[in-house]
Amino acid sequence: MPWKKVSIELSEFLEKALIRFDVQKKRMFGCPVYFINNNMFMGAFQDTIFIRLSEKDREELFSSNDEVAPFEPIEGRIMREYVVLPESLFEDREFFEKWLNRSFNYVSSLPPKKPKTRKKKKKS
Repeated sequence: MPWKKVSIELSEFLEKALIRFDVQKKRMFGCPVYFINNNMFMGAFQDTIFIRLSEKDREELFSSNDEVAPFEPIEGRIMREYVVLPESLFEDREFFEKWLNRSFNYVSSLPPKKPKTRKKKKKS
């Protein structure tokens, strides 16, 4: 099934929500994603937002809300530590802010990753 492009509105929503955080914006597969110290923090995929959470926070979120799901960008390939927030949940400002802050705190606590270096192409 083809991917649905992230809407301009969803991209702008994320940018506004993250303005107070020190994050780096990148694009992966045409989708906006945000990093803290080279660790992926959150992003948009199709018409959803995904965030990275600790195991304890994921368990709490899954047990309190049945609309939340593991992030599975390709069928059968679940990205551990990431959950999907459907539109009905990220439009709830109080809910979204709570989990956005928890995600930011968790990812900020992770050790920084060294940026990946791209291999140079061999000249023929």
